[in-house]
Amino acid sequence: MDKIRINMLSAATTVDGQGVGSAYIEQVKLVKECDDIFEVEENSKKNNFHIYHMHTVNPKYRMRFTNRHINIAYVHFIPSTLDGSLKMPPLTFKVFKKYVIGTYRKADEIVVVNPSFIPPLKELGIKEENITYIPNFVDHDVFYEFSEEERMKVRDEYNIPHDKFVVMGCGQVQTRKGVLDFVEVAKRNPDKVFVWAGGFSFGVITDGYKELKAIMDNPPENVKFLGIVPRTKMNKIFNMCDMLFMPSLSELFPMSILEAVNSRKPVLLRDLDLYEEILFKDKDAYAVGKNVDEFDEQVKKLASDKKYYAHYQEGSKLISDYYSKEHVKNLWREYYTRIYNKYKNDPKKHLKLK
Repeated sequence: MDKIRINMLSAATTVDGQGVGSAYIEQVKLVKECDDIFEVEENSKKNNFHIYHMHTVNPKYRMRFTNRHINIAYVHFIPSTLDGSLKMPPLTFKVFKKYVIGTYRKADEIVVVNPSFIPPLKELGIKEENITYIPNFVDHDVFYEFSEEERMKVRDEYNIPHDKFVVMGCGQVQTRKGVLDFVEVAKRNPDKVFVWAGGFSFGVITDGYKELKAIMDNPPENVKFLGIVPRTKMNKIFNMCDMLFMPSLSELFPMSILEAVNSRKPVLLRDLDLYEEILFKDKDAYAVGKNVDEFDEQVKKLASDKKYYAHYQEGSKLISDYYSKEHVKNLWREYYTRIYNKYKNDPKKHLKLK
């Protein structure tokens, strides 16, 4: 048969420092490698596609969902996860959430990046048979482990002493990401260096902007806010640090964690249910804490106990190996082919098959 033509619709890369943009870049690059069965374009204005795959919920993309295509919505968040991310007037926020729900309902098919999204989507009236879980992945050619010499060169770039234990946090600076807890743990560990890679991707509408901006402008002596770091430089940042500490209060699908584990550094996370299915909690692949006291205890133990540290290095390797490029590529090959075959003879569809 002719190749399946896919139009990827996304504005994710127009805002720096957000994981959705990283996920989009990786997914599109991966699917383009399957050029024996797929033809892929991005944000094309043409109509001769079998599949429209919407990665971000922009109105201009939703308007293009018609019966001339198979319409796929990529769900990186559900309405409840918006709380703690953006600060809008209550009525505006309510309208936006309603719009997001309507967009998901309009799609023929849904792809989720986290299986924990499936139950709430079903509650919104979306049929389970139209929902597919496909995880994100990270290219090991882009994110990989540095030598000790390379790590120290990066520390020199950021004026960080070679002998310091360095704790890293990353993501947009917002309440939901647990930045306040990150800073509080740093205050309890003045002998260590804490760095945060990320900034205010959405400016003053970021939840907690005023309070967080005051902290960034006057941080504790052992805390460095690096601002929004280009993705091309993030592997250097992950490698120069000794561990990743992500105290997020809620998450979507943590691309930064998948990127960080390729540097073989231990990961400390808040004890959230959504991590359990995707990050091998049953195999103790990552360290957890519920509050500042527990986070502080974990940081101190990882810094002082070599055996404990090595255990979670192995946990990071386990996570890294699972989210391999080839495994996820095969999932996408099967998915697009299955969805095409599901709808190609549907009388309600008028696919452009020329």
